[in-house]
Amino acid sequence: MPHPAHPASAERQSPSPRKPKLPRSTWIVGALALVLLIIGVSTTGMQGLLMMGGLLALITGAYALVTGRASWARLPSRKFAAAVLAASLVSIVIGTSLAPDTGGSDSSALGASVAHPTPTPVASPTRTATPTPTATPIATPSDTPASAVSAADSSTALAQLATLPVKGKAPKTGYDRTGMFGSAWLDVDRNGCDTRNDILARDLTEIAKSGSCRVLTGTLADPYTGTQIAFVRGNATSTKVQIDHVVALQNAWITGAQQLTQDAREALANDPRNLLAVDGPTNSAKGAGDAATWLPPEKSFRCTYVARQIEVKAAYGLWIAPAEHDAMERVLGACGGAAVAPVPVAVPEPVAADPAPVVVPVPVPVEPAPAPAPEPAPAPAPEPAPAPAPAPAVNVHPGGFCSNPGETGVADNGRTYTCGGKGADANGKFHWNA
Repeated sequence: MPHPAHPASAERQSPSPRKPKLPRSTWIVGALALVLLIIGVSTTGMQGLLMMGGLLALITGAYALVTGRASWARLPSRKFAAAVLAASLVSIVIGTSLAPDTGGSDSSALGASVAHPTPTPVASPTRTATPTPTATPIATPSDTPASAVSAADSSTALAQLATLPVKGKAPKTGYDRTGMFGSAWLDVDRNGCDTRNDILARDLTEIAKSGSCRVLTGTLADPYTGTQIAFVRGNATSTKVQIDHVVALQNAWITGAQQLTQDAREALANDPRNLLAVDGPTNSAKGAGDAATWLPPEKSFRCTYVARQIEVKAAYGLWIAPAEHDAMERVLGACGGAAVAPVPVAVPEPVAADPAPVVVPVPVPVEPAPAPAPEPAPAPAPEPAPAPAPAPAVNVHPGGFCSNPGETGVADNGRTYTCGGKGADANGKFHWNA
């Protein structure tokens, strides 16, 4: 009897469904996206995470929405891609709002950072090369207005100038704005506002804020140019008003700040006494110049400017270069200040002693005098002292402002430049010209 045909095995009739594998592109692009997110978090924290994640989502969502493909992220539909695109825009907007303010001098490497409650060191007024600073509270912004300097103040500044050590500049080796002086700008006084917004609120008038700190608009009476500048916050407009370090951080580095602690250097970079809101282009022209190479174009402010530099250098135990000392003394002398004269020392008059009793000597036999000794040979004439070394050439910035027409200086490229070599510009101001 024929046997009935057996049905096909279960494996052949209905094979079990296999789980789909993710394509290789998903793993590669996903790993790259993860690396970019880690870089964003490690550099600027939450802002970097939101900005980098938003950018990746924007590219992925736009690709899936336009092509209708699932992309590397396996987006199931165009509606889902549109939702990812919208979320990416929100993430980018939030990340942008968390970006730190980047206006001001010495701010080539800005970023978010944790504030350190650092007191300001104050050096004892000695003429030693490396004075030890003493910690005192940092002055609040309202304590340090850019007021005019009187003749009495100039004399005080000259007296303080006499206490500063005078010697050559140290090499710039190792200078790093962020690494040595901290990120700009910190909240060293822990009032909830970063230092830049504190200074804008102090130096501007008619200000408008977003919240309690962020200055949006205001008017600056610029001390460096004597002009009125309208400040409007924005990527293209914030740089019109910059925060200048009166003692440039690079100058501080080569005149003693290398020997300060990290906390002391961060305090110097955020000390309101060393900060002024000023015209952006003029601040850029100053660069890292000292009083010997750059002074404010507004001559009526030069005494205040130099007195502030002396105050800051004395507070942090910094020294001054010889040319810098001479320029400061010249500026303050023109303001009516009197140079410090040495204090005379009183010499007591001699007291007459009582006369000694007269003693009559007993005569003794006189022996014949010995023969006179031969006269010594004359000592050789001293060699003439070596001629003093020539004064160091003034370091200048080509095209920068200068105040003494006819004065010469040498730039970092080794070329010699003359102040006003091509005459005054349209505003009557002089520049360093080859």
